Amino acid sequence: MTAGDWRRRLRRIARIARWELSQTTTSYNRRTLVIAFVIMAVVGGVGGAALSLGVASPAPNTDIYRIGVADDSRYTEVIETSNSLVAREADRRGLRTGEIDLLIEEVRQPTAPPDEPQPVPTLIVDRADSDKGNAALTAFRSAIQRYNNRLMAAEQNSSAAYPVIVQLRYQPQSTLGAAALGETEDTGDTTSDGTDGAETNGVDDGGGTDSAETNGIDDRGETDGTDNGRGDGTGDTTGGSGDATDGDGTDDSTGDDTASSEQSTPAVDGTGDSLLGIDLFGGGGTSGSPAEISPPFPFSSLLLAFIFLVPMNFIIQAYGSSILNERISRRGELLLVAPVERLDIVAGKTLPYVAVAVAVTAAIAFGIGGSLFSVFAVIPIALTFLAATFVGAMFARSFKELTFVTVTITVFLTSYIFIPSIFTNVTPIALISPLTLVVMELQGEAVGLGSYVFSTAPFYLSSGVLFLLGTGVYREEDMFSQKRVPLKFLDALDARLSGLRSVGVLTALFVPFVFVFELLGVAVLFILPISISIPAILVVVAVVEEIAKSIHIYAGFENDTFDRSIATALRLGAASGVGFFIAEKFTIVAQAVGLPGLELGRAALQPAGVTPSTGTLLLLGPLVLHIVTTGISALGARRNLRQYVATLLAAVAIHVAYNFGVVQLYG
Repeated sequence: MTAGDWRRRLRRIARIARWELSQTTTSYNRRTLVIAFVIMAVVGGVGGAALSLGVASPAPNTDIYRIGVADDSRYTEVIETSNSLVAREADRRGLRTGEIDLLIEEVRQPTAPPDEPQPVPTLIVDRADSDKGNAALTAFRSAIQRYNNRLMAAEQNSSAAYPVIVQLRYQPQSTLGAAALGETEDTGDTTSDGTDGAETNGVDDGGGTDSAETNGIDDRGETDGTDNGRGDGTGDTTGGSGDATDGDGTDDSTGDDTASSEQSTPAVDGTGDSLLGIDLFGGGGTSGSPAEISPPFPFSSLLLAFIFLVPMNFIIQAYGSSILNERISRRGELLLVAPVERLDIVAGKTLPYVAVAVAVTAAIAFGIGGSLFSVFAVIPIALTFLAATFVGAMFARSFKELTFVTVTITVFLTSYIFIPSIFTNVTPIALISPLTLVVMELQGEAVGLGSYVFSTAPFYLSSGVLFLLGTGVYREEDMFSQKRVPLKFLDALDARLSGLRSVGVLTALFVPFVFVFELLGVAVLFILPISISIPAILVVVAVVEEIAKSIHIYAGFENDTFDRSIATALRLGAASGVGFFIAEKFTIVAQAVGLPGLELGRAALQPAGVTPSTGTLLLLGPLVLHIVTTGISALGARRNLRQYVATLLAAVAIHVAYNFGVVQLYG
């Protein structure tokens, strides 16, 4: 096409876009527009008020454990400074009824003569007889440790706060052993007063190291001695932390336990502290308490990012209604008989809604402090919403069916986009959603080009394929027919078939959808044990790929585009298998974000031959597999639906067996 042809084509698209915009604005009465505006204003106002009041920034572990403590207790301040703890009235009945999880009491000691040091109160801690009571006790210990650490950090005389300096030397994981660990633990184990820090009324919590402390409590909550410290600090009474009960945290600075608490403990994979041997929450280990888990939970950024999705629902409702209204009222005939290509018609009708989505996205990004990057991250989401709605409007026979289709689209896409972004900074799986890029951008984190391509490319490609399929049935014989949705879907596939080459091309175009569903499977199955998740993902991969390789072949046979001979079926299967084999190599982009580093991600991608451990078998094996399995499915597709389903299941079984073999051989 010449430059003049392009200009004329763009003018036609712009003219159709103006016509679509005028038709849309005049099809709604003023009352409807006012109601829509009020709803959007209320949603925006509630979101803004929540942010301004700080509702958007709670921690996920806020006020988990209720601690019964007196108002004048030294430990009240400790509880108030901990997010996971909340103070309640010190009532022993509440411990029995479950109103509180931990009870803190102090017993005053007899007064000593004036010339002798006055004894400090003896601390008594009782916990509820439940798992939550145990967790509350652990959280209370950690809160005391953090409180004493803050006291020590605020001390102007650092040598008095930290009289013992311990230097840690981390060994490679392969050389760590009992002797090495024992040597590290024994370093600096002498307290400032010459007393072994592990034996002064220490507390055995069932798994930690006995520490230098007084007024210690065992894990049953019973007292175990009297504090010899002095001053008005608060000490850790529960062991395993090396904190003293009093004395400005004086005992907190003795021994190696305290000094070690200021250092980060090296994580050792495969210790059972995390799934797949990966530290999911960014810490070295956990104490078993939910309060000890400190995930980088970007609540505020998630809420702000979710605001981008709200306008999409309004936009696709208007877009889908416009498309279906043209079909029902037959106003679309005017455009079909005009000397305009179908692609130009669809582009012109879609352009106003894309412009509105971009404008709203830009306004939201500007309002929440985002940048142009957030707009580019949300654009593929908007295109996918519109493309899926366009296909749904072309398939639906009534507004009732369209409502069901749009609700399904909204639920699926919103779940796929929003839920993975919750795990931002936790696992690479979060990057399957472009919304994760927005969350990272709002947190001030840098986003690489590989991450952007990995997150957005499936959405760009999927939206393009959906528009292509919808345009295929944007013709009179399909627009105004009353076929059921499954038959319309087969017609849309058949409209793009003309020979062997078209079969391979259409199969390649399905790869973005395959990639999306496989990533969704990885995200959903990630939380399950490896013994369950890996076999499940191998089955999911096989089912999704076999359907993608053969469904359009079945559509071609059903619409008599191809003759039903065995030779034709085998040729179609070979063409589809080759097309899929070539296109699936583009999933190598998953390596850019480290997805093959996860065992489940490696299991999903390794059979395709796109992981670093690729061998000769993985270079040629997938090609043979795809040709054979698609040929089997095509043999059944040439007969009828029942035969197609039977051969499809056989192909899936072969594919699953191959996947298991590859994972066993190379995993």
